[in-house]
Amino acid sequence: MRRAGTAIALTVIGMWLLLSFKSSSPVSRITSATSTTAPDATAPASPADTGGQPPAGPPPPDSPTTTTRPGGSGSTTVNGDVVATRYGDVQVAVVLSGNRIVDVKALELPFDRARSQYISSQVAPLLHDEVIQAQGAQIDTIGGATYTSDAYAQSLQSALDKAHA
Repeated sequence: MRRAGTAIALTVIGMWLLLSFKSSSPVSRITSATSTTAPDATAPASPADTGGQPPAGPPPPDSPTTTTRPGGSGSTTVNGDVVATRYGDVQVAVVLSGNRIVDVKALELPFDRARSQYISSQVAPLLHDEVIQAQGAQIDTIGGATYTSDAYAQSLQSALDKAHA
């Protein structure tokens, strides 16, 4: 009889521990994106620059996709294509100095749902750092944000293609 009581008590404790377990978020590293260049008045703002709010939408079709910074710095900003995902559109702009990527800005990320907002705010700086390190669109996919990561790389590649055309 004692063994049955002990077994029941241990089972209840084990179930309580199992049910109260809280796992961590798929994106647990929080960093902030730092730009290696001064802010550019001609480049569109990223969601982080607008207080976490998404931009009004993609730039109009007749707007220029390439701008050169005043002052002869030689930096060029090129907007990538808008890439649609099941969670929202993704678009980036890349800042090039010669053939070197000096900055990448998220112009549009999924922000229509609270979960999408959270994921976008977490992965934007990680994807930024991946691009700067890789110096291209061959970046690692961020776990928990696969669609956003893939679309980010596609938009980046289209911007690089436009810049080299």
